[in-house]
Amino acid sequence: MKLFRLLAFLIMLSFVLILTGCIENTSNDASSEEETEADTEVEEPETEEGEEIVNIGFSGPLSGAAAYYGERSLNGMKMAAEEINDGGGFDVDGQTYKFNLIPLDDKYLPNETASNAKRLVQENQTPIIYAPHSGGINAMQVFNEEDNFLIGAYTSEPGVTEAGNPLTVRIPPRYDVYVEPFTEYSMERFGEKLAALPTASQYGKDWAEELLPHWEEAGGEVVYDSSIDFSKETDFFTIVTNALENDPDVLFIGGPSEPTAKLAKQARELGFEGGFIIMDQAKLDEMRKVAEEDSYELFEGSVGVTPLVDSDYPGTDEFVEKYRNEYDEDPGSEAGFHYVSLYIFMEAMKEAGTVDDPEAIRASMQAGLEQLPEDKQVYTIPEIGEDGGFRTETRIVAIEDGEVFEIEVDE
Repeated sequence: MKLFRLLAFLIMLSFVLILTGCIENTSNDASSEEETEADTEVEEPETEEGEEIVNIGFSGPLSGAAAYYGERSLNGMKMAAEEINDGGGFDVDGQTYKFNLIPLDDKYLPNETASNAKRLVQENQTPIIYAPHSGGINAMQVFNEEDNFLIGAYTSEPGVTEAGNPLTVRIPPRYDVYVEPFTEYSMERFGEKLAALPTASQYGKDWAEELLPHWEEAGGEVVYDSSIDFSKETDFFTIVTNALENDPDVLFIGGPSEPTAKLAKQARELGFEGGFIIMDQAKLDEMRKVAEEDSYELFEGSVGVTPLVDSDYPGTDEFVEKYRNEYDEDPGSEAGFHYVSLYIFMEAMKEAGTVDDPEAIRASMQAGLEQLPEDKQVYTIPEIGEDGGFRTETRIVAIEDGEVFEIEVDE
């Protein structure tokens, strides 16, 4: 009898646990969906009689560790779209159009990017889909030609254009232009021993494959080589401790700005006094905000790309002022490049005489660059290469005595 009661109790307990598990899972799924909707909501523009809408897709990290990066990428697009729409839209072959942005959260996961892209094309007929990470871009390149949409590729990864995909436009400069000047500066100032702790994404792996062999060819030594998954790890104590046991002179770090800054901060707390090579995804001015004292003191000796707020292109100052007024913070380069690129795509549509033919729009990108008004040139981009990559002047900076110091680069 006792055995029967025990078995009955265990069966009932299992049943309750199963139900509880189902309830918890359902709740979490619903919560996740609501959060995604809240994070990605963009108001559709009002149209007058005779005006039409062009849907522009965006798939990026709008939740999780890289959400800061994804949101600021989207902010640049939103600013450009709002300016264009509030100005009455744009004319293509006698028809007035306005941009409607449709952003979806991919949590920095390439498979989610691919799913989002399929959804955007099928449900919204988007001729252009942006993605701010190379993994997602690579995932879309598998089918974007067949599904007939342009990729607005916000990544410095050279491989996305070297792949030969004719419907890909790479927006920022390729990162390999930074490898030599970053190496030269860091080795001369701090020494020859390098520890590598980049982001674990494909972009981070590719960056490391460029930098580490060059470092060794220049006479340096790679004393530690690992990576960090910023989507899963928030405490870097163990891996930084392991790296510092090898007594490096320089740490190679990078990924989204916020976790990269936390990594640098933890290295300082563990006694590291050397320099940092900062991958171009992380921005020094954004990293500074993570420091408690909001200064560059933690990042002394860092070398990285020039912060947008320290740039002097024709449209930079006006954009920075507008962005500060809109979002109450300084814009990073991801906001600036997304802003200017949407204007360039608009000019290319006007030149091509179409808003829904990706091939014709891509063929008109150079003309679009040449028609870009000077006051919209947050960055000056004189040309697009045959591979589909925008070409800009290489600009880098270092932190010296707590200040941003520009380094001249021979091109």
